[in-house]
Amino acid sequence: MVEFTLWDILRNLLFAARWTVLLSLIAFVGGSLVGLLLLIARLSTHQLLGRAVAAYVQLFQGTPLLMQLFLAYFGMAMLGAQTSVWTAATLALTLYSSAFLTEIWHGCVLSISRGQWEAGQALALGFIEQLRHIILPQAGRIAVAPTVGFLVQVVKGTALTSVIGFVELTKAGTMITNATFKPFVVYSSVALLYFLICYPISAYARSLERKLDAR
Repeated sequence: MVEFTLWDILRNLLFAARWTVLLSLIAFVGGSLVGLLLLIARLSTHQLLGRAVAAYVQLFQGTPLLMQLFLAYFGMAMLGAQTSVWTAATLALTLYSSAFLTEIWHGCVLSISRGQWEAGQALALGFIEQLRHIILPQAGRIAVAPTVGFLVQVVKGTALTSVIGFVELTKAGTMITNATFKPFVVYSSVALLYFLICYPISAYARSLERKLDAR
């Protein structure tokens, strides 16, 4: 029987942790891009478009991420598309992130005084120009802290991708446990690594919030 040392366990978990970080960053960046487009659509004067975006947000906020992962993985296969756990995990987490970021940013935009929009109209600025030059720069300062804080949720959400076979930190922990028969040691190490990834992000978000409140 092969004896696994603590270093062996940590080394393999660290190897898997890089996929957790990479998947989190891809989903967060992709969700930010999609979320920005959805935000613009929701703020537009087209009521039908705004309602469609609101329904999209409610759909992803009102269903478990686990179900979204299952639907992305098995749904793409049913449609005949060649899929992989990477593709399904990235798609599901990107859509999940975009819905939450759209709602966060929408709330930040609504916090801007209506007078700012009226000032833009008085200057004969179009809708996009008002967003670009007046509204988004102000709302962006408010949104920085909650946006960075949401990244923590994305990192923790990657743990659910283990159910479709994506080998990230949690999945690697399960595989190592099956090989070492040391569940307490392994899962304690997994929890520690998640903490080491998430705590600096949370601390940075709190720091940004304090700085912006001071300003």
